[in-house]
Amino acid sequence: MDIAHLLNRVLEVWRTVRSPDGGGGWETALVRQADVFAKVDQPSAAEQLLAQQGGAEHTHSVYLLPGADVRRGDELRGGSQTFRVVSVVEPSAPVYRKAECHLVEKEGA
Repeated sequence: MDIAHLLNRVLEVWRTVRSPDGGGGWETALVRQADVFAKVDQPSAAEQLLAQQGGAEHTHSVYLLPGADVRRGDELRGGSQTFRVVSVVEPSAPVYRKAECHLVEKEGA
């Protein structure tokens, strides 16, 4: 089974990267890693409730190809939306990856 035909968006993967600051400390920055094909859905009520019980907010499910390098803590950006990856799960057969995400809403006008 191939899900590539269902992936109707391209999202940018941004990851926090640490580098030495030259003074014994670290600097952190969000760095664009890659673009991935994706399908963005809203989770079911049961999935939202399960996330809330674990102390997380799951507002969107992002489906990806099995080899997509997306990790917990990454940001997925596309259009005017930014999603923070809460967790990444895979089925027992590597047909797809699913990133459970929180939509980051912009503040102000």
